[in-house]
Amino acid sequence: MTLQSLIVFVVVACCFGYAGWTLLPQVARRAVANSLLRLPLPGSLRLELKKAASASGACHCSGCDQGSIKREAQQKPVPTPAQPLLFYRRKS
Repeated sequence: MTLQSLIVFVVVACCFGYAGWTLLPQVARRAVANSLLRLPLPGSLRLELKKAASASGACHCSGCDQGSIKREAQQKPVPTPAQPLLFYRRKS
C-alpha cells in the first residue's frame, strides 16, 4: 500500500465518521458517545463526547418553556397591516 493510498484512506474514513455522526439521531448519538467515553481518549475528544452525551434536546436548551421567547409572545402574533394589491397594465 502506497503512502498516497493510506492518506486517501484516512481522509475518507474521517469524512465517513463525520457524516455518520452528523446524520445520527440525537438518541443514537448519545448512546454512541456514552459507549465511547468508556475508552481512554485524549482530553479534547473526551470533552466533546461528554457534551454530546449530556445534550438534552435538539437545540441544546433546557426546554422550550425556558427559552428566551416567552410563551405569551409566541401565542399572540403581531398582526401585519393589510397592503393593497396594485395592478399595472402592460405597455404594448
